[in-house]
Amino acid sequence: MKVADCCDLIRQRYAEIGSGEQGYIPAAIHCAINTLNDVAQDPSIPQSRRDQAAFAAANLLISDHED
Repeated sequence: MKVADCCDLIRQRYAEIGSGEQGYIPAAIHCAINTLNDVAQDPSIPQSRRDQAAFAAANLLISDHED
């Protein structure tokens, strides 16, 4: 996926990180898994979104990509 394919909010944060306004997190996979975990365990979020977050986190954990 490319930045241009992402929503406005993601593109905005990308620009902020690139410009130095926001901090860059070198362990991005770890950060993403933590965020997806927060979504997956939050009962106030619809179950379908929680399932999507859990699936995405599990795929990141099982992938051979190292952070």
